Amino acid sequence: MNGSGTGTTVPATAQAPVPARTPAASAAPAPTVFRHPGRHRVAVLARHGLLPIEVGIVHQLFGQAARVRGAEPLYEVVTCALAPGPVRTSADVTLGVAHGTEALAEADTVVVPSAQVDYEPQTGRLDGPLADAFALIRHETRIASICTGAFVLAAAGLLDGRRATTHWRSCDHLKEIHPAVTVDPDVLYTDDGRILTSAGVASGIDLCLHMIRCDHGAAVANEVARSTVVAPHREGGQAQFIQRPVPEPRRSSTGAARAWALARLDRPLTLGELARQEAMSVRTFSRRFREEVGMTPMRWLAQQRIERARQLLEESDLPVDRVAADAGFGTGASLRQHLQAALGVSPSAYRATFRGPDRAAPVRSREEDTP
Repeated sequence: MNGSGTGTTVPATAQAPVPARTPAASAAPAPTVFRHPGRHRVAVLARHGLLPIEVGIVHQLFGQAARVRGAEPLYEVVTCALAPGPVRTSADVTLGVAHGTEALAEADTVVVPSAQVDYEPQTGRLDGPLADAFALIRHETRIASICTGAFVLAAAGLLDGRRATTHWRSCDHLKEIHPAVTVDPDVLYTDDGRILTSAGVASGIDLCLHMIRCDHGAAVANEVARSTVVAPHREGGQAQFIQRPVPEPRRSSTGAARAWALARLDRPLTLGELARQEAMSVRTFSRRFREEVGMTPMRWLAQQRIERARQLLEESDLPVDRVAADAGFGTGASLRQHLQAALGVSPSAYRATFRGPDRAAPVRSREEDTP
């Protein structure tokens, strides 16, 4: 089983839905596993041969999420198995799992980590205890996979007609045995509303942060990332595997140009200006940038502007026109067009997702009312 995913940033074409997807607790049966009413319930399904780090990722990231530091956690995370008891891992440790599949019936989110290849469903549909376990999951429950855990979701029929990913070494095999799945080997994760998939271990971190961000906004997700000392935001559309992710020794990096651009997102930056920050020709700079980041400089710049706009919409009361100007889009109409293309929502709809009921709506841009 392959358990690593690599990459650096993301294209604006990556779909990142933004509804606050915390299923209502009233839809779940009376809890017997989860003990904290009001928290979003996350169940991690442990199977023999799992990578311990993938269970740890879910507990560490969701377990730290809170509105403010020191406040009550927003999630309750438990590990479950097909039957309570010891679960073998890919390392020289065994997990003692206290909960069985009853946790799946109560969960608002189910996460399926990978296991050694011998344990992944290789053909057809789920059968036996694993099929019985998935039958317990409620229709509205969010289900996510890490790495080759996508084979379980595919065997359950959850990925038919959907775009999905897994570790790049396993993508061809997933496509071969599940032709109804649109397998994308070139992304870190996919989000199709209720069903999400990710590539290797590192992209499991990205996917968990993405779900936290969709549920509770950038401020909560960024604080979790800071506490865990990981990159706060890598969207799903960036490449899994970059041939040369680390610059060769003694070769100039493009990091200074990226830092320079991030401090000037409100300006109309050009490729020539970025190249001059590294004293490179445009051609050399573009080649080095793609080697290090996995995409073109201007695509990266567009994504940073989207991220800046998202931050301002979530955390400030600035009018949409001002948000557009500060993020480098110029006008509210331009911001609306870019946000719609990237996320499928308008600036006002995006902001409404993350604003509490006690906060007054800011002044709208005139372009916001334009169909």
